[in-house]
Amino acid sequence: MNEELLKIADGLLVVAEGIRAMAGGNTAGDSPAETHADAGKAGTSEPEKTVTIEDVRAVLAAKSQDGKTKEVKALLMKYDAGKLSGVKPEDYAALLKEAEVL
Repeated sequence: MNEELLKIADGLLVVAEGIRAMAGGNTAGDSPAETHADAGKAGTSEPEKTVTIEDVRAVLAAKSQDGKTKEVKALLMKYDAGKLSGVKPEDYAALLKEAEVL
């Protein structure tokens, strides 16, 4: 019973972080994941956008909402972190790519 409650709490934490990221100023209803994915398609010579914690948080929250909380936690542990705030900023891009594949 306690394990199930902890899983639910972990899932809710990821969802809450995603909601915070979405409320953080994205325009036109775009999620950070959509904004990041479209950044390279514009055909301009702008440098590639740096992946932020908010970008990663939104994707992980969506995956968690899709019932992939275990996979999200396993992915965070792969990067030596029990939660997103423990992931090193230089690992955000790689983590984002892996999370999008889940």
